[in-house]
Amino acid sequence: MANANNAAIVEISQTANKFRSSIVLQYDNKYIDVKSILGLFTTLLTTSNYDLHVHGPDAEEAKAAMAEVFQKHGLTINSIQD
Repeated sequence: MANANNAAIVEISQTANKFRSSIVLQYDNKYIDVKSILGLFTTLLTTSNYDLHVHGPDAEEAKAAMAEVFQKHGLTINSIQD
């Protein structure tokens, strides 16, 4: 299971880094920059309820790509419109 999580973390971070937009994962009252592999390691190992906040010039494309990669790894996200 750890290897599956590691693969998800790496792919999520790599996908996020393709975009100029800010991509933030929220769980409880914590916010993690999805482009940060370290932040993802602590986030994806401790919770399963995620809200995704995306802001920037390519936000729509980033949301679609992030939803796809999260779904690929069996993770559920709520895309938040701010």
